[in-house]
Amino acid sequence: MKLFTCVAGALMIASCASAPAPQSADVIYMNGDVWTGVKGAARAEAVAVAGDKIVYVGDDAGAQRFQGEATEIVDLEGKFVAPGFIDNHTHFFDGSFALASVQLNDAASKDEFVKRIASYASTRPKGEWITSGNWDEEKWGGVLPDRKWIDAVTPDNPVYVMRYDGHQALANSLALKLAGLDATTQTPEGGEIGRDKTGRLTGTVKDKAMEIIEAVIPPPSDEQRAEAFQRGQAEAFEHGVTQVHDMPLPAGGLVNLQAFKKLHDDGAMKLRVYVFAPIASWAEAADFVKENGRGDDTLRWGAVKGYVDGSLGSRTAWRYDSYVDADTTGLTMQRPEQLVEWARAADAAGLHVTIHAIGEKANDFLLDTFTEIGGKNLHAKRFRVEHAQHLTRAAIARFGEGDIIASVQPYHAADDGRWAIKRIGPEAIKTTYAFRSLLDAGAIMTFGSDWP
Repeated sequence: MKLFTCVAGALMIASCASAPAPQSADVIYMNGDVWTGVKGAARAEAVAVAGDKIVYVGDDAGAQRFQGEATEIVDLEGKFVAPGFIDNHTHFFDGSFALASVQLNDAASKDEFVKRIASYASTRPKGEWITSGNWDEEKWGGVLPDRKWIDAVTPDNPVYVMRYDGHQALANSLALKLAGLDATTQTPEGGEIGRDKTGRLTGTVKDKAMEIIEAVIPPPSDEQRAEAFQRGQAEAFEHGVTQVHDMPLPAGGLVNLQAFKKLHDDGAMKLRVYVFAPIASWAEAADFVKENGRGDDTLRWGAVKGYVDGSLGSRTAWRYDSYVDADTTGLTMQRPEQLVEWARAADAAGLHVTIHAIGEKANDFLLDTFTEIGGKNLHAKRFRVEHAQHLTRAAIARFGEGDIIASVQPYHAADDGRWAIKRIGPEAIKTTYAFRSLLDAGAIMTFGSDWP
């Protein structure tokens, strides 16, 4: 996992060809096509590793002087080698649990959606929650699912399946009952509860309203988390990802951080993880840092993540103009003043602050907030705007000043891009997913997947 993260630096070590080998390598990878990242340099063939350090990058002949009696030789058979990817935005436990749950992302019709949930429910014990899912209503024409679709096939299991953007979910009637959510429930600030024209609950909930149901879902056991993590870790390695940033849900406190720390203490982690806590829990996160430091090379913490708004797909991204296909300008996940208060306090406590912003108004608000909090030290704060998805031209120029990081996920352009113009129209689309424009403006950018 640590093999190819310092290739360019190792190349400098390798340039001292006349120096004696400091020690025998544990492993030498030979006969490969090794990309070093050094502009204009030829591809290398071999990489030698001693402990957790790369001690040589170069040709096969040069690698031989690092070979000892116990050195393992691995023939790469001409395969391509590069540093491992860092995925800057994952919801790692959510993704890890989803790997073993019902798969709805490619369900292309209502019938297929229902069939998959019914099939999965038939394998689960009575009373067990069915979660994850990651459905996309655009795959079957754009009609949101309704609890009446699935109630008949899930009479004994509460269902809470997520839209793939994580900002909307569908619950069946049993889940609504367990959560105490009915027609009299008031819509929480920063959320939406789906109702039809008669006022009947459809089962859909958005953003802060999702927390009503999530609060009654039993938390997984340590054993279940450990099993899920191993699935997720294997999935990451299969795709060449050797480090992830784990982003929290708005609620939940330090649950993920504590779970990762237990896995690390138990020796179960090979994947590097940088854990973010919910910004509302900044005080707990600061206390955790005081008591435990900031982690090590495998597991790090000391960061918080907040949310300004929701998502484009759920029509909850905060915009200046109304959506083309809905009479709304989106929402904020909490009062903007509250978010500013949390961000200021977290920064003052020495925590790394990153905040989600999708809509144009959300991004402008966040740029203003970070600029005001950072003051003369803005660049050193390394504030991050997660997604930076729909921007004004002025916002692109502000990112170009290089003081606030644009943390983007290109998969959104490929996926949401199928229908984004239907949501926001031809003018706003011109500065949506504006990665090239941000780079040309001089912005500091970082990339991730937003898995799952």
